[in-house]
Amino acid sequence: MNEITIKRPDDWHLHLRDGDILTAVLPFTAELYGRAIIMPNLKPPVTTVKVAAAYRQRILDCLPPDHGFEPLMTLYLTDNTEPSEIRLGKDEGIIRAVKLYPAGATTNSEFGVTSIKKTYRVLEIMQELDVPLSVHGEIHDPGVDIFEREAVFIDRELNPLRKNFPELGIILEHVSSKTGVDYVRSVDRYLGATITPHHMLINRSSIFAGGLNPHMYCLPVAKRESDRIAICEAAVSGDPRFFFGSDSAPHRVTDKEKTGGAAGIFNSPTALPYIAQKFEAEGALENLEAFMSLNGARFYGLPPNSDRISLKKVDAPVSVPEFIEVGPDRVNVFQTIEPLFWDVV
Repeated sequence: MNEITIKRPDDWHLHLRDGDILTAVLPFTAELYGRAIIMPNLKPPVTTVKVAAAYRQRILDCLPPDHGFEPLMTLYLTDNTEPSEIRLGKDEGIIRAVKLYPAGATTNSEFGVTSIKKTYRVLEIMQELDVPLSVHGEIHDPGVDIFEREAVFIDRELNPLRKNFPELGIILEHVSSKTGVDYVRSVDRYLGATITPHHMLINRSSIFAGGLNPHMYCLPVAKRESDRIAICEAAVSGDPRFFFGSDSAPHRVTDKEKTGGAAGIFNSPTALPYIAQKFEAEGALENLEAFMSLNGARFYGLPPNSDRISLKKVDAPVSVPEFIEVGPDRVNVFQTIEPLFWDVV
């Protein structure tokens, strides 16, 4: 199969940032995807419906007229989030999910949750109103090895959370380990997981290939090759519990290439072609539409997009931009050492 047409995909985990970065990166998503779940970890974070509505409007203001892309907004969960804010977001149709960042676990998470028990009143109303909880599933504990933080989070936090709120929809974002994949597969209802292109395509050795490469550094960090294989197998399987979330997270080069460099990989320009190429390599192109266009919409209770998009395998390697310009700086674009032979037509 050298060409495939699928329903227009969605991105169920996306960082657009704000200001000049938002203006620069938004077109790469908006031209391909019908909808995207927008992450709320700005500075300051998106903690109220009013702030979320204003952020949504800034995104819409960057789109060309009559453009079909729809940003789906989220709230940043804190120890002090009020249940009334969730009800307001649901009633006004502004909030599609609430994001749980363990405090200190990742980029701009310092205002996140210090103890999940402090959020129980909020989780109760979310379960009642069918508002999903999007989870950065890593424990923030200096005593836990960085490559084990997802597995420990599942054991210490996610298992008790699911037992206490058995009908709360939960998304284990950017699943990064075989342990995480196996856990999601063990659950029948109310738990899904997003998968990123970089966790499908790189492992922890990629961070050090040819010397330290900060543009391959993300959180959760890429792990062993066995983890990458398990993630890829889950993505191509057609299992409805797994769906695409790019976790595309742009940072200026000056913020990546320094001591304490930022975690995040900007993959919006290359994610869809790379994933199509991986599905072809695994002999699973027939499942591409489920992963990119159907499973996530079903989990969020939304219809799939009505329009379609086509990809084609080409003879010569596709030219991938090394970076995009953002003011006087730039943001590097994710690409692997393997040539890319799929393109959107």
